[in-house]
Amino acid sequence: MPPAWCKRVPIQVWDYRDEYEAEREAILEATERVFRSGRLILGDQVRQFEEQFAAYCGVRFGVGVNSGTDAIFLALKAIDVGPGDEVITVSNTAVPTVASIVSTGAVTRFVDIDRRTYLMDTTQLEAAVTPRTKCILVVHLFGQCVPMGEVHDVARRHGLRVVEDCAQAHGAEHRGVKAGAMSDVSAFSFYPTKILGGYGDGGMVLTNDEKVAARLRRLRMYGMERGYYSEEHGYNSRLDELHAAILLTKLPRLDSYIERRQAIADRYDEDLADTSLTLPAIGDGNLHAYYLYVGRHPDRDRIIDELAKRDIAVNVSYPWPIHTMRAYESLGYREGDLPETEAAAKEIFSLPMYPSLSDDAQAHVCTALHDILSASQMSKSPARAHSER
Repeated sequence: MPPAWCKRVPIQVWDYRDEYEAEREAILEATERVFRSGRLILGDQVRQFEEQFAAYCGVRFGVGVNSGTDAIFLALKAIDVGPGDEVITVSNTAVPTVASIVSTGAVTRFVDIDRRTYLMDTTQLEAAVTPRTKCILVVHLFGQCVPMGEVHDVARRHGLRVVEDCAQAHGAEHRGVKAGAMSDVSAFSFYPTKILGGYGDGGMVLTNDEKVAARLRRLRMYGMERGYYSEEHGYNSRLDELHAAILLTKLPRLDSYIERRQAIADRYDEDLADTSLTLPAIGDGNLHAYYLYVGRHPDRDRIIDELAKRDIAVNVSYPWPIHTMRAYESLGYREGDLPETEAAAKEIFSLPMYPSLSDDAQAHVCTALHDILSASQMSKSPARAHSER
């Protein structure tokens, strides 16, 4: 039987339905346009969305693919990551990050995370490099970017490629540069929950390298460039016209989505500042897009259960570090190897965060947290790492 915090309750951690009602007319017009076009796969809608999303991120080329998972996998394949190679990344991420590395035949090497931001601890990169290291795969998590200066310093010293996993970072910035524009190649997801989400799976790979872009287009369609002739072994991973058309209607609203998320985060910061929760810390030079609003408390599980009793759902991203999962035992890591990652997994949780979250619903969340925390005198617990915003 699942724990109480997995059950469906009235205030969701994410909900698309109010947003859909507000944008319904434009979305239906977009789908009608596709149905009447006579082209359902790799047509004008995909091409336009590739061009416009790449331009938004400040990158030359975009290649639409089937999912964010495929975006990471194909990004790695396009720069020749494969058997015999090692890829450095983090264990505090969604499974697709590591699953994509494993699917190329490469080996994953983990570094721990920064305690404040839960992002890659870049000071550990140098020690993680071996003669087999091919790539550093950074994960821009929860809506903000990994500090890229040390990443690029290490990459330059050792001749490594850099890939960004931007599934949770649409529109986020580091020192004025958008996520996805700070590497050899980057991967995005348009899964429905994302900052720019569709109504099904979808993804994109961005690059400034014309040859890499051309290879990505081959790889997403059986390795073909013409007719039914494969130039190399490839895959079936195409962003379809319907999803591209819907995402095209939403792309001009992306900055407004982020502004609303930031306003919700500001209110959480203000209303929860005097509680014992550790609130999100913003990394130096970062513009946080708040895919998630992540709090932390040592009595996390009981807080979640109490919130569920008040009809409030929250989420844990992620309750099981990947290096502790049975599926990845072969990587050779054990519990205790990544102490900051493991500690965070026991204490972090995400509050409701989406643009259509109402002020009243958010007020209910904050009031409930105050009641739960004060009732149990939890305010004596942790020191907060909340940054000035």
